[in-house]
Amino acid sequence: MSLDLVPLVDGGLGNSAYLVGLGDGRALAVDASRDLRLLRTEATRRGWAIAYAADTHLHADFLTGAVDLAAGGATVVASAAGNREFPHRGLLDEDEIDLGGLTLRALATPGHTDEHVSYLLLDGGHPVGVFTGGSLIVGAAARTDLIRPDRTEELARAQWRSLQRLVTLPDETAVWPTHGAGSFCSAPPGAERTTTIGREKATNSLLRAGNEDAFVTALLAGLGTYPPYFLRLGELNRRGPDPVAAAPALVSLDPEAVASAVALGALLVDVRPVDAYAAGHIQGAVSIPLREAFATWLGWVVDASAPLVFVRDVDQDPNEIVWQAIKVGHQLFAGDLAGGMNAWHAAGHAVTTTALVGVGDLQGRAVLDVRQRSEYTAGHLPVARNIELGNLAHPEVPSVAAGAAVMCGHGERAMTAASLLERAGHTDLAVVLGGPADWAAATGHALTTGSLLPEPVPAST
Repeated sequence: MSLDLVPLVDGGLGNSAYLVGLGDGRALAVDASRDLRLLRTEATRRGWAIAYAADTHLHADFLTGAVDLAAGGATVVASAAGNREFPHRGLLDEDEIDLGGLTLRALATPGHTDEHVSYLLLDGGHPVGVFTGGSLIVGAAARTDLIRPDRTEELARAQWRSLQRLVTLPDETAVWPTHGAGSFCSAPPGAERTTTIGREKATNSLLRAGNEDAFVTALLAGLGTYPPYFLRLGELNRRGPDPVAAAPALVSLDPEAVASAVALGALLVDVRPVDAYAAGHIQGAVSIPLREAFATWLGWVVDASAPLVFVRDVDQDPNEIVWQAIKVGHQLFAGDLAGGMNAWHAAGHAVTTTALVGVGDLQGRAVLDVRQRSEYTAGHLPVARNIELGNLAHPEVPSVAAGAAVMCGHGERAMTAASLLERAGHTDLAVVLGGPADWAAATGHALTTGSLLPEPVPAST
């Protein structure tokens, strides 16, 4: 039969879910997140009812949508080794499900997680493609350090054995990974989200490692930091998140109610663009501009146990804010500021500002580069110090030079960093509009690669 497969890409998390039409108005969903808006839109457009919801593993970077799909009549399919506490069909290695013309076969592929399975899709016994989740991905393999630090190497060796199993499939077999470029579960940059067994055998450097030891060394060398919420979502997915029929509505709070909520422990999250936040914001608000990557950074720098009050522009969709929040486990919402910053101004409450500077106007400031270490070492200002944005969310914020200019690739992460530093008492900070490549183009100076400065020193243009 002709395969009707629909990839559903979440660019912010760097992941893909998949819909497969089964030819009779039913569909299979694979690795769907709790934000099911796109999946449901695509299924409705095609007249499909979700009959099966398969999860490859206990996801660390998003809450599963399988429980919500089960509430609508789908059968949840997952590894029996996952010990999920909600109704599902637990599969052992080589177990098969007859989808009606197509067959789904579970392949135990531990490594990324202990209970990880891949799903081989067969048509009349012939392999068509394999949903590889966090095992084999485009150009790489997913990280193995999300369970416990002391098990990272053990799981990396399991990942090697799993990949060796997958590459025995025919070269033409399609590979449909969950994790892709932009995922902190590890994937190299690039536009490709799917691949084939043959292409990976020819181009994936990890697959071309000479032996297991070489593979482990290469895989572990590429591991960077990841959001701390990754360490709690796996267990939430094992227990099963509560179904969410619709995004909870944000309660509109007047300025006095916002001030009272903050006094009682609520955290302000300002989702407006960088320039709007810089022009005037509430003291103590964390800036996380609403964009594709909003969920990741909310989960990374904001405590999920704190009730949230959002500050937004009138043209920013509150449903989008809430859906992105709940898919990474944030669901305590105190509300949002009715009337936005105009109402706050009108009520006479204090407003603070953050300076913006261009890449050619650093004016002797120390430069703090808050990108990931891998980004920094690939090219940075010669005088820039690197502290990753995620490390600024800890209770004890590293020391930063007074008046530092905070830089990332464009400005969004830098503003989040500046807001966290302001909360910790740092003043006279500036946010750089643009990144190192823009600085090099504007000044004619070359970027430095590789080295790390232990302390900030003044920048020159």
